[in-house]
Amino acid sequence: MLRLLTDENFNKRIVSGLNRRSPNLDLLSVRDVGLTSLPDPQILDWAALHNRVLLTHDVQTMSNYVKQLLIQGQPMAGIVLVPQSLAIGRAIDDLHLVIECYSQTGMQNRIEHLPL
Repeated sequence: MLRLLTDENFNKRIVSGLNRRSPNLDLLSVRDVGLTSLPDPQILDWAALHNRVLLTHDVQTMSNYVKQLLIQGQPMAGIVLVPQSLAIGRAIDDLHLVIECYSQTGMQNRIEHLPL
């Protein structure tokens, strides 16, 4: 199962739904690890260092930073971009599939866009 990190403003209802589906989910938020209000590149660096796939609603900005990392050959644990406009139930369903179907190594250097 994937080790996950949620961005600062990630929808708590989605997190609750994921936790109900997968009670053993290994999910932290940036608040849990003291990264609140840090710039996106620092969050991505922390996620890579701790091998955690980042879940974020920040589709535009975060995808640009991730692409820069990949071009520079920097390590990245993976990212799942979840548009805020995506229905909560659909986001939970799609994220559950990603969590169940991908390995930690399979998500490395990967950008996954929802909906699937």
